[in-house]
Amino acid sequence: MPLNKVLLTTILVPCIWGTTYIIFTQTLPVDHPLLVGALRALPAGLLLMALGPGLPPRDKLLPLAALGLANIGVFFALLFVSAARLPGGLAATVGSTQPLIVGLLAWPLLGRRPGRGQIIAALAGLVGVALLVLDPHAKPDAIGIIAGLASAASMATGTVLIERWGKMGSPLAIAAWQLTLGGLILLPVALLVEGLPPLPTALNGLGLGYLVLIGTALTYWLWVRGITTLGASVAFLGLLSPTVATILGAVLLGQWLGGVQLLGIAIILSSTITGMLLSRRAAAKTAATPQPRAA
Repeated sequence: MPLNKVLLTTILVPCIWGTTYIIFTQTLPVDHPLLVGALRALPAGLLLMALGPGLPPRDKLLPLAALGLANIGVFFALLFVSAARLPGGLAATVGSTQPLIVGLLAWPLLGRRPGRGQIIAALAGLVGVALLVLDPHAKPDAIGIIAGLASAASMATGTVLIERWGKMGSPLAIAAWQLTLGGLILLPVALLVEGLPPLPTALNGLGLGYLVLIGTALTYWLWVRGITTLGASVAFLGLLSPTVATILGAVLLGQWLGGVQLLGIAIILSSTITGMLLSRRAAAKTAATPQPRAA
C-alpha cells in the first residue's frame, strides 16, 4: 500500500482512541479497570486471529509475549487505572509523554539517537496537550499520575520493539497475537485482584463492543501496520487523540474553544508534523549508515 494511504489510515487510529476515555467512564465499570482491559484485548485478538493468522509460531512466542505485555497487558491495565483516578485532561496530558519516551528508547533499541529537534517537538506536543485539555483546578492523584506515566512508557517500549521485530509476521498477525497474548496474561491478574464485576447491563455491552471491534481490533491492526511501514515516529500521531476528543466534545456540547485551547491545537499539529518528519529523517539516516562488520 502507498505510504500516503498508510499514513492516512494510521492517523485515524488516535482519532478513534480519543473516544476511549469517555466510553470507559460512561459505559463500563470504572472500578474494574484491569478486567476491562483484559476483556477489551482478548476478544479483539481472537477475532483478528480468526481472520487468517491463526496461532502464533512457537519460536516467536517470547518476543510476541513481550509485545503483548508492553502494548496490551501492562499498557491497558495502567491506562484504565489512570483513567479511573484522574480527570480526563490530566490523564491525556500525562499520556502525551509517549513521543518523548519513544525518541529516548529508539537510541538504545534502534541505534537512533534523538536529535534536539525531535526532543523539542515532543516537549512542545506535551505543552500543546496541556494547554488544550489540562484543567488548572484538577487535583492530581499520585497513583493515577504514576500509572499514566508508566502506561505511556509501556506502549512506547512496545512501539519501538514493533519497529525492531516487525518482520515476525504481517501487521494483522502481529496485532492479533499481541492482543491475544496480552489479554491472556492480564485476565487472570484482573480476576485475582478485582474479582468479578457486577452483572453486565446493555450499556456495558454496547461500550465493550465498541472498544473491542473499533477501538481495539481495527485500530491495533492499523497501528501496527503504520509502525512497520512508517516506523516508531507514528508515536507523534498519538498527540491527535486528545485533540480530536476535545474538538468533538466542544462540537457535541455546542461550546467554543478558547484562545488558549486553539493555541494548544496549533502547537500539537505543528509538533506532530515536525516530530514525524525529523524522526523519519533520522531513521533514514541511520539506515543509510554502513554498519561495522563482525570480526
